[in-house]
Amino acid sequence: LGPIIRDYLVGHPEVLREAIEALDKHDKDVAQVERQKAVSDRAGPLFSSPCQANVGNPDGGATLVEFFDYNCHYCKGALPDIAKLMKDDPNLKVVLKDFPVLGPGSVEAAQVASAARNQLPGDRFWAFHTKLLGMHGPVGKSEALAVAKEMGLDMDRLAKDMANPQIQSGLQQIMSMADALQINGTPSFVV
Repeated sequence: LGPIIRDYLVGHPEVLREAIEALDKHDKDVAQVERQKAVSDRAGPLFSSPCQANVGNPDGGATLVEFFDYNCHYCKGALPDIAKLMKDDPNLKVVLKDFPVLGPGSVEAAQVASAARNQLPGDRFWAFHTKLLGMHGPVGKSEALAVAKEMGLDMDRLAKDMANPQIQSGLQQIMSMADALQINGTPSFVV
């Protein structure tokens, strides 16, 4: 049977292309089902968690989750689009999840931002977020602290909050969630 199959495939190589395309479609369909299950299984912490910032309409009927890194060029480029979405749709809740994958500076900026959320509810955090994400050049601890100071945060409280183990735990939860959702870059969105 082997020689017959070989002769057929050599004589009709387009069958191999069709088989590869069918396998690729099958793999993509399976991956999509796995992602949907991962989102469904983690819907609670994905859409509502103490490890995130909520901006826009907190009671909105539509939710956009963004996994971002303060040093991500593409995240910086997406910022005006997210701002426009929130402006154009007053029913939109935006969930910001620090996903610091671009090095130690990103982790430091995420730690400062996570602690800053304790002092900056909703729109005030959005202002902090846009200032930090709008910076040119690398963003790390010193840049994030400068924005916090500029916005009038209590710097002693911020330092104390940054030392809280919940900050590191929260960032680790987001990293684990991103792994489960097969998110490997920024920005990444879940609607």
